[in-house]
Amino acid sequence: MKALRKLAAGVGNLGLEELPRPEPGPGQVLIAVDSVGLCGTDLHIFLDEFATEPPVTIGHELAGTIEAVGLGVEGWQIGQRVTSETYFHVCGHCQHCRRGRPNLCAERRSIGSREDGAMAEFMLTPARNLHAVPDNLSLEAAAFTEPLACVVHGLIDTAGVRTGDRVVITGPGPIGLLALQLVLASGGRAVMLGTASARYRLGLAGFLGATLALETERLEQPAEVVADALGGAPDLVVECSGAGPAAQLLLELAGRGACYCQLGLAGRPISLDFDQVCYKELVVTGSNATVPAAWPRALRLLAQGLVRTERLISHRFGLNDWEEAFRVAQAREGMKVMFRPGT
Repeated sequence: MKALRKLAAGVGNLGLEELPRPEPGPGQVLIAVDSVGLCGTDLHIFLDEFATEPPVTIGHELAGTIEAVGLGVEGWQIGQRVTSETYFHVCGHCQHCRRGRPNLCAERRSIGSREDGAMAEFMLTPARNLHAVPDNLSLEAAAFTEPLACVVHGLIDTAGVRTGDRVVITGPGPIGLLALQLVLASGGRAVMLGTASARYRLGLAGFLGATLALETERLEQPAEVVADALGGAPDLVVECSGAGPAAQLLLELAGRGACYCQLGLAGRPISLDFDQVCYKELVVTGSNATVPAAWPRALRLLAQGLVRTERLISHRFGLNDWEEAFRVAQAREGMKVMFRPGT
């Protein structure tokens, strides 16, 4: 089978390899991958800004059908449409695992970074990771379950978004636009901010229901503009771009007693005026991947049409065209880049 792999440490060092089709061991299933999204984390892996254990197949936003099941697997059948959580191994007994937060387990090994992931024709995963894809949801849309579960965990579990919240989001990429839709589904209002290079994405934010979508370069008095649009200072600010200037702007825009939530990864240290946290008594939180409880909620949001994904996909590629896919993603020429490994 074809697989796109991080072959060695260092910038770049990605390449296609022909590998034997894996066979599921006890408690495992083999998924024929239909769709897998190119995530910002994959770009960080390409740039050697995210820890991996090469050689390893990358990719973790997936949906497909069960191709084979291993010994002891019950409740799953060949041909079922599924998506998969990403933790190939966690210890299961540390305080974080016991509290339903395996994302914080020190022994966590995830697909796409330390275990072979989904940018391949087939992928192994423990059966405990599986979630059935609802009949009314396409496999391509179901490949958004993982990033949406990240947003659910970040905004609901850690930031506690509430009905009536006034929210500002920076970074109108796929994560930012999923966050926007989750805020709206939770009964909040949101302003989306981005740079001039994200003009198309800001337009899409407006289409999806943002109260206001603006280029930051045009904000001469950003606090006043945002407060006028939302009817007051923000209760929650959400940084999805991983950019230092965006994070600093949100600290300045956040209202007194507000919550600052970091969803984007910068890939490097950034400098911020954290005195704002003290002066405004801000609650600062972040989100590290997903927790199991977020997955059913994400799938319900997708199946109910409260989060829409069809307009988020701008490009589709086979694995043979991975170099062009990564170029498009790095240049931000579209929105979500999706691989179809079987094509």
